[in-house]
Amino acid sequence: MGKRKSSGRSRESGSNLTKKQMKHLREFGEEHPFHDKVSEKAVPAQIVELADSSEQSDSESDAESGSEQVTAYQHLCSTLNVAEDEDCDNESEFEGEEENQGDEEEEKDDSENAQEERDAFSDACTENKISVAGKEFAKDELVHDDEIENATDLEADFIDVKNEAKFCLESNFIGDGSEDENDKVSYVNSSEDPFKQHMDTELEDDDVKTITRFKSITQSKWTTLGQLVWSSPLPKYTLIKELSGEDLKNLHLHKPLETTWPKVNGQLLSQEGQMNQQEFFTPLQQGLFSIMNGYKDLYYPERTAIRNGEEVRHAYCLHVINHVLKANSQVLSNNAQYRDRKAEVDDDLRDQGLTRPKVLIVVPFRESALRVVHTLIGLLDMKNKLEVSNKRRFKDEFGSNPGDKPPNLKRPEDYEAIFAGNIDDHFRIGVAILRRSMRLYAPFYSSDIIIASPLGLRTIIKAEGEKLRDFDFLSSLEILIIDQADVYLMQNWEHILHLLKHLNQQPHEPHGVDFSRVRMWSLNNWSKNYRQTLIFSALQDPQINAIYSKHCFNYRGQVAVRNMPQTGSICHVVVQLPHVFQRLDISSFTGLPDARFEFFIEKILPQYREAVMSHTLIYVPVYFDYVRLRNYFNREEINFSHICEYSKKSTINRARYHFLKGEKSFLLFTERFHFYKRYTIKGIRHLIFYELPTYPHFYSDICNMLKAENRGDEATWTCTALYSKYDAQKLIPVVGAERAAQMIQSKKSVHLFVTGENL
Repeated sequence: MGKRKSSGRSRESGSNLTKKQMKHLREFGEEHPFHDKVSEKAVPAQIVELADSSEQSDSESDAESGSEQVTAYQHLCSTLNVAEDEDCDNESEFEGEEENQGDEEEEKDDSENAQEERDAFSDACTENKISVAGKEFAKDELVHDDEIENATDLEADFIDVKNEAKFCLESNFIGDGSEDENDKVSYVNSSEDPFKQHMDTELEDDDVKTITRFKSITQSKWTTLGQLVWSSPLPKYTLIKELSGEDLKNLHLHKPLETTWPKVNGQLLSQEGQMNQQEFFTPLQQGLFSIMNGYKDLYYPERTAIRNGEEVRHAYCLHVINHVLKANSQVLSNNAQYRDRKAEVDDDLRDQGLTRPKVLIVVPFRESALRVVHTLIGLLDMKNKLEVSNKRRFKDEFGSNPGDKPPNLKRPEDYEAIFAGNIDDHFRIGVAILRRSMRLYAPFYSSDIIIASPLGLRTIIKAEGEKLRDFDFLSSLEILIIDQADVYLMQNWEHILHLLKHLNQQPHEPHGVDFSRVRMWSLNNWSKNYRQTLIFSALQDPQINAIYSKHCFNYRGQVAVRNMPQTGSICHVVVQLPHVFQRLDISSFTGLPDARFEFFIEKILPQYREAVMSHTLIYVPVYFDYVRLRNYFNREEINFSHICEYSKKSTINRARYHFLKGEKSFLLFTERFHFYKRYTIKGIRHLIFYELPTYPHFYSDICNMLKAENRGDEATWTCTALYSKYDAQKLIPVVGAERAAQMIQSKKSVHLFVTGENL
């Protein structure tokens, strides 16, 4: 991205260079001082510019960068009068000859140039006297060059001179003759349309203050989603009714979607056995779309990659495309009115935000982004007339090669579903939609939809004080979708928090916006009160709950699905094993990490220090707790091994072997390692859950590892788990809602369960 164009002068200068000189030129952007012809008269240094790479994509910027400045190191060399020194070290000459011999082996025709290089080395030998000062200047200049290169790379995310006019909303009109009569879709100005109701509502100052101070909580039960908890900051936006069969006929979908949606969703409908009923949605999609189409925030913590992941993805993609098409059609329709009225300004024609991006979809892996884009293309491709730009490049960068996966790799079903395809977690891509065209890799300020990973966004937003940071493109988001939120707990949750802090902020630059077309609530910096946030996760977790309660300010309110599991994952443990749950009694959540550590080293660990209690695996969900325990074990000189997500393969194999053979009594084992690897640890006789697992099925997975070795000592196996009243959301899916309530409220702090018996 952002390659510099070459000039004729640079090609002429580069044609006389040897292969080695060209290699250095490509890497550092300048000739090596070794090849400088130093004379008694100072000669200004000449910079040779690189030629364009043949791999430059059509989406990259075509703007030419300015000529590079003379580096500080070259300037220093050119201003010194260097005399010829014939007393150079023989060792240095020998090294110079060795390097040139390598060039002669690579290309025999460069023998004459090699001789000139050796002569040049003799002439420049005295430069060693200023090498220290030169390195300092060169270091500063190298940092400057890196900043220029980074700036050029980032420009491709925000600038697209070549295709700007084609995908610019302000320069296009509905019915301008550039589309077929069958493809014309005008903006439907319906007062019953949820999109128009949501976007045209004007809040008062008192309403905005009420949103941040007060929320009324109500509960209801739907047949499709189960138990729902509604939070309504404003009294007039409370409950909405569940869509019925009659309501499905009037969803206010944009016209093309009525044709394409049944085709895209047909496979899922056939799996549910509803194809003959001519239904639009599966029962789950019907419940989700009822809330999405009402523009309420939604937290759905039952999205699993195996069972309903595709249903959820199709539902929110339909909502996103429906929203974008309506928004763009409104702009195109108003363009014609502005063209006719010319200088006249009407507040009724305010139809935009401060920047163009309307939707941000956060997904963890490239494979997830690939499936989202394929779904969007399917929803837009009516009669196979959709023009998709950069489709081949997208397939190359986001697709996967089936041969990359080891053929004999056997992992659980949920692992195969989560880590299918390309699992790179550093990416971002803009999508622009206009009429019958979709442009992938559109610059962010020309995009309607941005699909990115938390890490991909973090590298653009960066931290305060860093250079080349930009987050203005997040200023006017109208829909935020955080899909597979549980996976981010296994990556870096800080990236999600950092992203949420920079949403819907006033931009630092205008970015060419026409302020006469910007909605008043956007100018008032109330965009966050109109943003709809959709969170999909496989589990309920306090950190996910926190972003739902602290970063969702939609004036229409929030909806959370709260179904309590009656049976826990402990029921899936197949080995006969006593499970001892020990409760930590603590009054403050902030003191929980210290209290758990003290309780472990004082009450739990002494019981396992005896020789008969060897082969003990300690499961640690939080990496900081793992480091704390590891350091303590080292100080106390306890015989142990440790495995974490950062361990090398040799370290892992060695730790597993020593633990199996009993050479190490303890094995520290992190949750993120289990999430990414799913290795079976053999030789376990005793289990300690330092904290309950984030994923409830991990509890049964670890317990069932004890059956890997049938040594006849099953009667001595033990399992101990620590919990507190603040771990209720982790305890419920492990033991069930009813048992969890008893364990938290009971006066007893120790509870025993036995699995593997027919009671």
